Amino acid sequence: MSRFTCPYLNSEVELTAEREAHVLAHHPDLLPDFRRIIMETLLRPDQVRHSTRFSDAKLFSRWFEDLRSGKHVVVVVVSGKARHWIVTAYMARKLIEGEVEWKRK
Repeated sequence: MSRFTCPYLNSEVELTAEREAHVLAHHPDLLPDFRRIIMETLLRPDQVRHSTRFSDAKLFSRWFEDLRSGKHVVVVVVSGKARHWIVTAYMARKLIEGEVEWKRK
């Protein structure tokens, strides 16, 4: 299991081996630098949105100019009573899901 610092949540966020395998299998476009990309997205997101699919999830996003001619990376984090964990991470051309909770100025 890996842990990433997330100042927005004032906590660490877990990436379990099972969820890491999911990201690698279903979103190989994040390779080979997916750990760095996830870390940077959680450390310095451009936006944090409420998930429309899961009430206890937040979508952290960050624009990467050098990723496939410019893409947003979205890291979906679920928060429970005692921990925060990554469900998935993916690239997107546009951000459409969820209501903006916080935006970098």
